[in-house]
Amino acid sequence: MVTGESSRPASAEQRLKELGIKLPAPPEPFGTYVEAVQTGNLLFLSGMLPTEGHGAKFIGRVGAELDVEAGRKAAHLAALNVLAVARQHLGSLDKVTRIVRLGVSVATSGDVRDQPKVADAASELLQDVFGKDKSPCRLVYGVASLPLGTPVELEIIFEVAP
Repeated sequence: MVTGESSRPASAEQRLKELGIKLPAPPEPFGTYVEAVQTGNLLFLSGMLPTEGHGAKFIGRVGAELDVEAGRKAAHLAALNVLAVARQHLGSLDKVTRIVRLGVSVATSGDVRDQPKVADAASELLQDVFGKDKSPCRLVYGVASLPLGTPVELEIIFEVAP
């Protein structure tokens, strides 16, 4: 994405505005841990769930109580929470120089094999905000259950500017 005023790519914060995305309030921990830890130029986020306020917005397993589209919406919301926590910790998403790794756990039932389609919703949002050149390597798991009964949990590592 290129801004109209120069040939430089738009920043992550500019992309959020252009996409009309308003980030939610960053989620607070549901236990004894912190949401973000930075060591050197790496920012690790705790598992991000599709929550609003202090509760789960989506509950269930893909292939049982939820379909793939609901799973995608849950992954999108979890990715918005990722962005909200990263911005809170860094002050600006423009400090992200690379998304190193995205891990996506998808609670499924039976022989569901659509975990990558669910995970793509998170990957697509991150790519829209940060650009294709910062896309991470990715690992997708199908699991029996996740915290609070949610269908998706994201784990992410960012490289950040000093």
